Amino acid sequence: MKQILIIDDEISIQEVLGEILRDEQYRVITAGDGVEGLELIKKNPVDLVFLDVWLPKMGGIEVLEKIRESHPEIEVVIISGHANVDMAVKAIKMGAYDFVEKPLDIEKVLNLARRALERKTLRSQNQQLRRLLEEDQMVGQSSHIQDIRHLVNKSAPSDSRVMILGDNGTGKELIARMIHNRSERAAGPFIEVNCAAIPENLIESELFGHEKGAFTGAVSRRKGKMELADGGTLFLDEVADMTLSAQAKVLRAMQEMRFERVGGEESIKVDIRIISATNKNIREEIEENRFREDLYFRLNVIPIIVPPLAERPEDIPLLLNHFLEQFVPAEERSFTKEAVDWLSQYSWPGNIRELKNFAERVSVMTQEEVMSLETCKTFLGDFNLQSISPIDEEYGKFKLMDARDLFEKRLIVAKLEENGYNISKTAEVLGVYPSNLHNKIKKFGISTEK
Repeated sequence: MKQILIIDDEISIQEVLGEILRDEQYRVITAGDGVEGLELIKKNPVDLVFLDVWLPKMGGIEVLEKIRESHPEIEVVIISGHANVDMAVKAIKMGAYDFVEKPLDIEKVLNLARRALERKTLRSQNQQLRRLLEEDQMVGQSSHIQDIRHLVNKSAPSDSRVMILGDNGTGKELIARMIHNRSERAAGPFIEVNCAAIPENLIESELFGHEKGAFTGAVSRRKGKMELADGGTLFLDEVADMTLSAQAKVLRAMQEMRFERVGGEESIKVDIRIISATNKNIREEIEENRFREDLYFRLNVIPIIVPPLAERPEDIPLLLNHFLEQFVPAEERSFTKEAVDWLSQYSWPGNIRELKNFAERVSVMTQEEVMSLETCKTFLGDFNLQSISPIDEEYGKFKLMDARDLFEKRLIVAKLEENGYNISKTAEVLGVYPSNLHNKIKKFGISTEK
């Protein structure tokens, strides 16, 4: 059901217009001024606004401007008195759909509402198609890529769960989005959860949401990722990094497609498709009792294995051109054949992510129209990074103890960020006791808040 907001300080307009629209099975909410109207837009999914030009607290033109800035997808119809038609025309030039004059004509109101909502639907479909074309680009012609495309196209129309396996930077998220965009859920949300970044004590809240007052800091109700993904796809990235207790909770919710928010009693049922991904050897994780076998069988209905870039060198020239075109016009920059041959033999330990970074780096750092092998060697890999930032440039001005403290502080901050500020997990990664890590955090004055 489409939701329409009426912003008008005349109660009679709110009542008459609201009754007309409700009779047509629209959901209607009302506001008496622009400030209240903008607050309602923040809290409610609004499809169409009927907006009076003259309002207390904030004029209709200013309200329109703020709606266009923060919610450009919402259509706006201006309500105009006879004396302010010129202002209504100005509003249309600013992006309003149309205007209706007072006294209101029922047929005109209904026709405007219907046409405005149809345009919003078409615009949404066009944006979805553009996203599909922009995001849905798995570049390459190797047999590996052709096999993946086949699996994506076969699995997408179903609701079967898919597990994507591959190294970091190989494009696992891209494949997940391709499956979503080709499915019947394409118009629904695609919600990503980075399982590696969620501390164990927050996994329930992140996935299932919480009620106000459920724990310290829960100042309001919050929907979880599973609820936000209702009608669409939930992508569990780095799923093998979840703790065993978190895995058990996810397994239960997956089995029933029903859960309760933390601190809540209401059972929430969802309709979602689950796609997961990991860069770990999942069989090894199961054998080492770090990943539940029953969860694995639930998730791994259709496995898709993404090879590292080094195993498909024939795709590297295509990827180089694809990414280079994102930073400079295609006709202006290219690589020599010698450079392309050399880059095709490079191991690319960072996979596609590293290749994209390289393409951006050379497009910025050199003005060569045809980039040579020497240029590529200069700006590829660790050699360039080491030549730009030698250790003495970073720490040379410090005495040994001060340099050590600075290094320790930077390392701790980096590892805290990587592990979602989970002290126990960070301490394990650093190879120290949590108590020792706490002492270091206190010593260096490091903030543990995200």
